[in-house]
Amino acid sequence: MSLALHFETAHFEPIAPLPQSLRAAALATRPLEPVVFLPGLLCDQGLWRHQVRALADVSAPMVADLTLDSSVEAMARRTLAAAPPRFSLVGLSMGGYVALEIMRQAPERVSRLALVDTSARDDSPERKAQRQVGIDSLRHGRFVGITRKLLGDLVHHSHYEDHVAAEMRAMALRVGGEAFLRQQEAIMNRPDSRPGLASVSVETMIVVGEDDRVTPVDHAEEMHAAIPGSALHVIPNCGHMPALEEPELLGDLLRDWLGA
Repeated sequence: MSLALHFETAHFEPIAPLPQSLRAAALATRPLEPVVFLPGLLCDQGLWRHQVRALADVSAPMVADLTLDSSVEAMARRTLAAAPPRFSLVGLSMGGYVALEIMRQAPERVSRLALVDTSARDDSPERKAQRQVGIDSLRHGRFVGITRKLLGDLVHHSHYEDHVAAEMRAMALRVGGEAFLRQQEAIMNRPDSRPGLASVSVETMIVVGEDDRVTPVDHAEEMHAAIPGSALHVIPNCGHMPALEEPELLGDLLRDWLGA
């Protein structure tokens, strides 16, 4: 529902910034904002550890477990059952698919939305077929986690051999093959969220790595164009995983978004 507001012409004097001591006092008395973080495929709470730490002074974080269900609808229901009555919502990749499903199921509970390296589109038939081949192969083989080829799709080339690659491999092994199968099934059968984007009415920030090969910049631009008043940030020299590739920068963006 939209409200038509009429404003009388008025003159406003500029407001001087608060002194540092008063700003600190205001921050100290401000209640912490409940924030629900949604991980991506083969990721757990470790994905968000940098941002959780960086925002500890302004947020009360919860990292959802998206390893237990085989549909984004069920993932969203489980998250809503565990979440506070109202919260800010951050989703990366698969977590973004779940975030958009939460916006369908319970939009009144979300106070602001951050979509990080994700897409509102459903899987194409070709992509579904590729996922199915991988699922069938894993059911008859051994789960090996993040391969070199998969890593090449997920992160900027500068991170192929550093701590980012190590963190991603460790998360994938913790998540394991059975959860990976459930997550792949959920991703390949997710709905097309584009028709509902225009109805998103909360403060929305969209973030994407400039070199994201999984959900590239044009997917982010598509969401930005469809969500009224949304903000778009493109991170240079970054792939699909800015929470690990550019943790400080993403933390700063989330802090500004929380204060909006």
